Amino acid sequence: MAEYKYAESHEYIRLEGDVGVVGISKYAQEQLGDVVFVELPETGKVFSKGDEAAVVESVKAASEVYAPVSGEIVEANGELESNPGLVNEDPEAKAWFFKIKLSDKGELDGLMDADAYDKFVEEQG
Repeated sequence: MAEYKYAESHEYIRLEGDVGVVGISKYAQEQLGDVVFVELPETGKVFSKGDEAAVVESVKAASEVYAPVSGEIVEANGELESNPGLVNEDPEAKAWFFKIKLSDKGELDGLMDADAYDKFVEEQG
């Protein structure tokens, strides 16, 4: 199974070679509720770690999706634009937001593994 890393802003990244698959965590999806709209980044756009890369809107709120690492967008999940509800069904697999070619793999060290993220979420209460 691929190793997931998590940011404090509730994005996950799953590595596929030197490309990271990024989306929002199950916890973030649960906090948002029913997702009704997703705005994705353009392919070729370059982001620094922490930059706003996408937007997700639910019936409750709109929320930014931040780049958990620096790099260039190599693909966006166009299926989310026509079917944003996928985020509710499978946030950490089918409903990834974008793929980013990492410019510095060392940035992954600043992210949490699944156990640390679970503890972090528990502390958020």
